[in-house]
Amino acid sequence: MKKMQSLSIFLLSLINKGKNMYKVGIITLSDTRSQNHEKDESGKIIKKILSDDYEIKQYIIIPDDQKLIINTLKHLVDDLALDLILTTGGTGFSKRDVTPEATSAVLDKECLGIAEAIRVNSLQITKKAMLSRAVAGLRKNTLIINLPGSPKAVKECLDYSLDAILHGLNILKGNVTDCAR
Repeated sequence: MKKMQSLSIFLLSLINKGKNMYKVGIITLSDTRSQNHEKDESGKIIKKILSDDYEIKQYIIIPDDQKLIINTLKHLVDDLALDLILTTGGTGFSKRDVTPEATSAVLDKECLGIAEAIRVNSLQITKKAMLSRAVAGLRKNTLIINLPGSPKAVKECLDYSLDAILHGLNILKGNVTDCAR
């Protein structure tokens, strides 16, 4: 009986793939982009890549302010119960780049493999990927992933990792119980 139930949940997740199964928040973190939303290419790329398969519930552009980032992440998780939050920007060496610190402050669990895998893949494209300080992790039942601020890098990172992210969301939500495949 339990195997049939697991199989039913798995088949339902396959059927629902592509039908806005998961609720997503996109946060662009940039002092300049927060003043001129039209110039936010990275956030728009995330939105375009996810628009067919995920329900975009929030798309926010805010400045590089650690307290504001923390409060925004908490709101999207605690109040809106989003399944996935993708941030873009604020992961470099600039004094104003505080996205990883803000994200780490709200996480219950780190998901080191996600950020490491994205960096390893990005290193195949550019040596500058080693400068990324991005993190990923879980707060409650929400997966939060920091992505670079570059539109090109955002696309490369999502092209590489999106299948694994979907699998992780399916496990997190109880839709898949077998990680071996």
